[in-house]
Amino acid sequence: MIIRERITEIIEPRNENTLSRAYDWLMLVAIAIGILPLMFREQYKIFWYFDLISGCCFVIDYVLRWMTADLHSKKNKMAAFVLYPFTPMAIIDLLSILPTANLLNPTFKVMRVSRLLKVLRVIKFVRYFEPLEIILAVIRRQKKILCTVLSLALFYIFITALIMFNAEEDINPETGHFLFDNFFDAFYWAACTLTTVGYGDLYPISDVGRVISIISSMVGIAIIALPSGIITAGYMDEIRERKEPRYSGEDNLNVRE
Repeated sequence: MIIRERITEIIEPRNENTLSRAYDWLMLVAIAIGILPLMFREQYKIFWYFDLISGCCFVIDYVLRWMTADLHSKKNKMAAFVLYPFTPMAIIDLLSILPTANLLNPTFKVMRVSRLLKVLRVIKFVRYFEPLEIILAVIRRQKKILCTVLSLALFYIFITALIMFNAEEDINPETGHFLFDNFFDAFYWAACTLTTVGYGDLYPISDVGRVISIISSMVGIAIIALPSGIITAGYMDEIRERKEPRYSGEDNLNVRE
């Protein structure tokens, strides 16, 4: 039990001890070299070793977390071991390991998608890279508000697309067809306008359409700013809450002195 507790202290991210920090950095390096081959079309020999090293690290990490699943779970010991492989992060860990099987035995037909599975290794950064973990914590905490804003944005995109689809009836002189051949084109244009992306592949050519585009862009800026402010405020609150226990401990120590 003492050995498993010690393992848990090491593999759990952001624990305040040297071995845990070293383990975090080791896994970050393993993830980085694991996704490095995805940045190249040509596969060099050294990438084979990168995949092998990162795959071995992922296997060891998966086994260690499964061995200690009951120590950081509220379920009973047997249930924790049985249910751990079905938790979201455990599934991602397992899918990240599968490309290593293709590396050792390329005849596995089911592993033809191994290159795509390697992309999942990016998600593992969340566990060891604190800023990403904080963002996810903020999203979980503010999910009701963010879902409300998302619903508002989708509703606005739908209404704007509906108005533009029926208002823009001029024929595009370059193609000889309607600017929006179907409602999806209008929905796509409304989404690009709301986010102020403006690819320029679809744009209104009538005066009425341009007026609608101006109004949509101005309102879109306000809607897009809402989640940015919510996430920023939540991010600062999350950082403040994580620092308070440490500061409180330091203050108590100073008082005792």
